[in-house]
Amino acid sequence: MVVLVTGANGQLGQSLQFIAPTYPNIQFVFCDSNKLDITNLNNIEQLFKQFKPDFCINAAAYTAVDKAESEPEKAHLINVVGAKNLAEVCKEFDSILLHISTDFVFDGTKDSPYSEEDIPNPTSVYGQTKLDGEKAIQETWDKHFIIRTSWVYSQFGNNFMKTMLRLASERDTLSVVNDQIGTPTNAVDLAEVLAKIITTCNLQPTTYNLFGIYNFSNEGQCSWYHFAKKIFEFNKININLEPIPTTSFPTPAKRPAYSVLDKSKIKKVFGVEVKYWDEVLNIK
Repeated sequence: MVVLVTGANGQLGQSLQFIAPTYPNIQFVFCDSNKLDITNLNNIEQLFKQFKPDFCINAAAYTAVDKAESEPEKAHLINVVGAKNLAEVCKEFDSILLHISTDFVFDGTKDSPYSEEDIPNPTSVYGQTKLDGEKAIQETWDKHFIIRTSWVYSQFGNNFMKTMLRLASERDTLSVVNDQIGTPTNAVDLAEVLAKIITTCNLQPTTYNLFGIYNFSNEGQCSWYHFAKKIFEFNKININLEPIPTTSFPTPAKRPAYSVLDKSKIKKVFGVEVKYWDEVLNIK
């Protein structure tokens, strides 16, 4: 069973590399942007001809939320055109596509967890391009899983947790937004879920009724302030941490005020056990 992974140098890509040795029945092919440029259709076709993957995990994305506001064309190229290219080649080679999307497809005006049936309404260029990427896949190739996730962090790549630890080493006081509510997601947990989906599909070749959109994050909810507080507690860091409203920290892109995801579907369909976000912070 061959699984081709795009975006191998990102935090999800590195998390998949981290868990790969525990799945000896899966031959992972990890491709960074130098080896596989998802905006280049010919590049994708050449690699699919070479490796003939049964599955493709698209962990490549333009994720610079604020920068996307001034680089909409670049965000669109990677998040929409790139996603469509992968779907087209997956269709050509009959490969199942697992694509990572985001809670930013929602506007954050709800006060209860978002399900897969809720109507997206992105408020940023990043969120819009991720939603357009989802639509491009849905219109191109039936054999897909779109996994919406949120607030991803890990010991790899760039993320909120590593930023907080770096800033704590440079400052005595930090101010963090306290009125945006969501759920942190450990990228290794997300990687394990993707492997579970692939394993399930391999055991049940007739999976047409399983394809579609799924939510996955860890359980529970918190603000960015409470996330930072837990990070410092776990790492035994003493710092003066101050909660502030979003209005005190203006950013080019508007964030959802509430973007907790309902995981009922993925738990029911794939038997996924979801750990609470504050129980999986045991990474440095």
